[in-house]
Amino acid sequence: MIRSGLMFAAGLLLAGNAGAGDFRLSSADIRDGGTIAAEQVFAGFGCSGKNISPALKWSGAPEGTKSFALLVHDPDAPTGGAGWWHWLVINIPAATTELPKGAGNVDTLALPPGAKQVTTDFGGPGWGGPCPPAGDKPHRYRFTLYALKVDKLDLPPGATASLAGFMVNANSIGRATLTGKYGRKE
Repeated sequence: MIRSGLMFAAGLLLAGNAGAGDFRLSSADIRDGGTIAAEQVFAGFGCSGKNISPALKWSGAPEGTKSFALLVHDPDAPTGGAGWWHWLVINIPAATTELPKGAGNVDTLALPPGAKQVTTDFGGPGWGGPCPPAGDKPHRYRFTLYALKVDKLDLPPGATASLAGFMVNANSIGRATLTGKYGRKE
């Protein structure tokens, strides 16, 4: 009984991501598995980067995509298991296929109309680049673009990254991931 239930759940998971194999996320600024440049690194907490969000481009979204959400997370941050949220963008229109470099700056209008940035673990919306503790092994920064089955996520003002992540996952029909790494010497 347990085995058949697990097989049923696995079948639902695979069916929910049908066609997602062609869904790809790339960046002219970050090679998948490569080191993140100083241009994207945070400016503060002992880091001296430029804190500019990378250019991102995608293709092959699953059929039925009505919007996208981008979540950038460091699972290696020493936070007791919660990781660190660096950038969250929701309500990206379905016709969008890229975000330009610098789109994470809250003082510009570089995001597509209707897109909204959610509060990160830095305490506000917008791109917050890598800045792991000095001497830590290089951290992984996962850029995950979700294809959503809804036009818009209605999050309350001041919504947390965890609430946004929950709503994104509940409405996801596919995802594409790009991972960059960054570490600081002591």
